[in-house]
Amino acid sequence: MLKAGRIWALGAMSGTSLDGVDAAMVETDGEVIYGFGDSTYRAYSPDEQSVLKAALGRWPGDDVVAATRIVQQAHAEVLSGFEGAELVGFHGQTLAHEPHGRGTHQVGDGAALAERLHLPVVWDFRSADMELGGEGAPLAPFFHFACARWIGAKVPLAFLNLGGVGNLTWVDPRKARPGDDGALLAFDTGPANAPINDLMMARRGEGFDRDGMLARQGKVAQGALERFLEHKYFTRIPPKSLDRDSFADMTETVSNLEDADAVATLTAMSATAVLKGLEHCPVAPARLLVTGGGRHNPVLMEMLQTALDVPVDPVEAVGLDGDMLEAQAFAHLAVRVLRGLPTSCSGTTGVRAAVSGGILSQPGATERIA
Repeated sequence: MLKAGRIWALGAMSGTSLDGVDAAMVETDGEVIYGFGDSTYRAYSPDEQSVLKAALGRWPGDDVVAATRIVQQAHAEVLSGFEGAELVGFHGQTLAHEPHGRGTHQVGDGAALAERLHLPVVWDFRSADMELGGEGAPLAPFFHFACARWIGAKVPLAFLNLGGVGNLTWVDPRKARPGDDGALLAFDTGPANAPINDLMMARRGEGFDRDGMLARQGKVAQGALERFLEHKYFTRIPPKSLDRDSFADMTETVSNLEDADAVATLTAMSATAVLKGLEHCPVAPARLLVTGGGRHNPVLMEMLQTALDVPVDPVEAVGLDGDMLEAQAFAHLAVRVLRGLPTSCSGTTGVRAAVSGGILSQPGATERIA
C-alpha cells in the first residue's frame, strides 16, 4: 500500500483526436495539488492513426486486436521513461461511448501495463460511474476543481477542453469539496476539433487546420449554425456526454462547400456549441480557461471571445499546461481511486451517488475498487 499523504502519480491520456499519448506527473494527495512534474508526448504515426480510426465505434467482441496493440505499446513506451512515479493512472483509448446504451469501451490492459512498468496502475475509470446511471464522462472535473484551488480562484470560473469533443467544467472554488452540491457542473458541449481534423485529412491530407489559417480564409455557410443547433443533443439538460462521432453528419452538411468555407463553418459550429453550453451554467463564469488542441486555433478562440463578455484565455495564462491537463487529471484521479475518494458526482456525470471506481492492478495482482 502506498504511503498516506502526497505522492507522485503519473497519468496518461490518449484522446479522441487520436493524435498521440500525453503523459505527465503530478504530486497530489488526491485532493490538493502540490506540484507538477515532468511530461512528454508520443505521437501516433499516420499508420497507427489509420488503424485507431478504423477501430472507432467497435465494442468488446469486435476485432480491435491491432488497435489494442498500438495503444498498449505506445503507453508502455511513454510511461517507462519516467522516474519517481509511485502510481499510474491509465485511461486507455476510447473507441466507443454510448451512455444508457451499450456503455463505454476503452482499449488497453492496465494489468499488463502494471507488470511492464513494475508499478501499481489504476484504470477502467468510467465503468463504475456508468453502472450507477452516470454518463461516464467527463471525468476531469474533479481535477479542475483542484486546479481552481491551485490557481487561487475565489469566484466561479469555467474550464473548456477543446479536444476531439468539447467539454465544459463550471467550478465554484468556494465549496469545500468537489462533490459538494453546487461545486461542479460538467458536460460535453458538442464537437470540437474532430470534424475539422477529419475534413482536413480527407481533403488535404493534413491532420488539422494549423493556426486556423484555412478557416480565416473562408466564410460560414448561411443557415448552417441554425441547422446545427437543431440537433437533439442541444435540448438535453446536462450532465450529458458524447461519442466522438455523435455529430458525424456535420461533415455531410459542409460536403458541397469549398475547403475554406467548410472549415470556417465547422469551426463556427464548434464555437456555437460552447456558447450554447454556457447557457446551462448556474451563474456566468468570471473567466473561461481553455485547454486542449483547440486553444491553438486563433479563429476558434476569437469566435469565443467575440461572443462572450468574459475573458477567454488558454490555461497557460494561469500557469497550467493545456497540452497535459488531461494526463495530469488521470494522475490525480488515480490517487483519488486509491484513497477511496469520489471521482464523479451527480453534477459531473449525472451518477446517482458520488462514486470512486476503477481497477487497481498491482504487479502480480488486480482488484476492482468501487
